[in-house]
Amino acid sequence: MKIIKLLFVLFITISLSVNAQEKPKGNLFIIGGGNREDVVMQRFVDLAGGPDSKIVIIPIASGYPMEAVELHTQQMQRIGCKHIDFLIFDKATADDPENLKKLEGVKGIFFGGGDQNILTKALLGTKLLDLIENVYHTGGVVGGTSAGAAVMSKIMITGDELMNKDSTRSFITIQKNNVQTAEGFGFVKNGIIDQHFIIRKRANRLISVLLEHPELLGIGIDEQTVAIIRPDNKLEAYGESTIMIFDAEKAKDIKTNSDGLFSASDIKMHILQSGQVFDFKKRAVIK
Repeated sequence: MKIIKLLFVLFITISLSVNAQEKPKGNLFIIGGGNREDVVMQRFVDLAGGPDSKIVIIPIASGYPMEAVELHTQQMQRIGCKHIDFLIFDKATADDPENLKKLEGVKGIFFGGGDQNILTKALLGTKLLDLIENVYHTGGVVGGTSAGAAVMSKIMITGDELMNKDSTRSFITIQKNNVQTAEGFGFVKNGIIDQHFIIRKRANRLISVLLEHPELLGIGIDEQTVAIIRPDNKLEAYGESTIMIFDAEKAKDIKTNSDGLFSASDIKMHILQSGQVFDFKKRAVIK
């Protein structure tokens, strides 16, 4: 039995090393939080290959993971999904063979909301995360909402502040070294994701992080809205509200004063409604 498990893990390792060299063939389905209408999740299921495809829910960011599993499962069953499973684990158990085996044949993975720090603590550096990325690389869809959206970029906004200690007035400045970030999953290579963006007025914190990393794009996704990052290196907006994209690549005179407050000029901003498409290579809206 131990030999079979070792061979299984060896096969996974070899497969992942090959797929890591290729461009992703799948989609990312990044929801800015809030309620998810069935029509939105229908698009996720379609990208996974339809209702006969195997889908796995990862609810561990929630303080009530089994309740999250029930809600996600009920919605996907309404859409017609027939093969829904879930994974609950921590860092110590992430790479248990039973968990790895559950991802065999999976075409869709969905991260629920909650605390994004729980997700990264449990998954970074694991074979399980490698397998999840492999689903994306080989043509499946990896999605998430709220915390499950924040983890998608390499630079992850944690939700905490370092300079402003007044908890009654959060992110009131555009300031260097104030917004705490950590390592995310890095599925999004060229941007920083922020969620609940317009309804919670989070431009200050995203622009603050962006001006510390002007080579990246700041991608702010509002509630009930999805950024679908496609294999053609384009982002499609989908849903009820909008997505804001900030581009500081050609910004001039990025500097701070004695209090660390930023100033800059020539920052570009795009606002996308459902159906519009942003080209990452051209750094422009093309539809």
